[in-house]
Amino acid sequence: MSTDHAPSHSELSERRSHHLRAALLLSPGIFWLTCFFLAPLVIVFLYSFWARGEYGGVEWRFTLGNYARLADPLYFGIFLESCWLALLTTLICLLLGYPFAYALTKVNRRWRNFLLVLVVIPFWSNFLVRTYAWILLLRNEGVINSALMWMGIIDEPLTMLYTRFAVLVGLVYGHLPFMILPLYASLEKIDHRLVEAAADLGASDRWAFLKVTLPLSMPGVVAGCILVFVPAIGAFVTPELLGGGKVYMIGNLVQQQFREARDWPFGSAISFVLMAIVLVAVLGYQRVSEAR
Repeated sequence: MSTDHAPSHSELSERRSHHLRAALLLSPGIFWLTCFFLAPLVIVFLYSFWARGEYGGVEWRFTLGNYARLADPLYFGIFLESCWLALLTTLICLLLGYPFAYALTKVNRRWRNFLLVLVVIPFWSNFLVRTYAWILLLRNEGVINSALMWMGIIDEPLTMLYTRFAVLVGLVYGHLPFMILPLYASLEKIDHRLVEAAADLGASDRWAFLKVTLPLSMPGVVAGCILVFVPAIGAFVTPELLGGGKVYMIGNLVQQQFREARDWPFGSAISFVLMAIVLVAVLGYQRVSEAR
């Protein structure tokens, strides 16, 4: 005999009250996201299909020419350059951040807290100031060249500033904490008894790491790669200051279109193509990581 029964009036009232409380709690966040995220996004999306006015601004005339202009070799090359630098930044951050995060889980609590503080200390100062500091380090008369020449390693200054190398160093420096923190959070949750069990079954330290630790830490790897790749591909402060106008990324192109060229429709189209690239990259990386 079925024991299913229709909910009583009191149960329905309680459910409605629960849904109402949930809606009230969600309403401030929904309002904020709608007004300050969704609405501006819709406006920029509409702008991308309009034409630039004769003296700047927007002319209310539908066109797909803003997206067609992105096929120009100049703009297409900037997109490729940005994707390459962002991928390289993500890879270097992963190679540097994973061993550091893994070591954090092995040291005692006192040193662990100290090292974590060192990871987050850069956030205590302005990013622009920290980027300017790299100019002092990388320029021809900077700290690095002066030290190398004093030690006799080089006879003349190395050209590091205003190069792709300088931009890559700045991107890695700025985004490395975003890789370390999610990796550490993921590695710390791993039950080390699983690693000990693998060792008891005859696995070497290397195989125990490859078969147990690395697969279990993949959520942290995915989160870290996303947190690094997404802001790196749209960076404009780092290439502007450390690239000196010689290294151009998508963020610089968007800034130029909105501020100097006053071509808001084209800048909007670039922004949405950038969002599409980021979305495809994130979804593709998640698919690959889940397939593993």
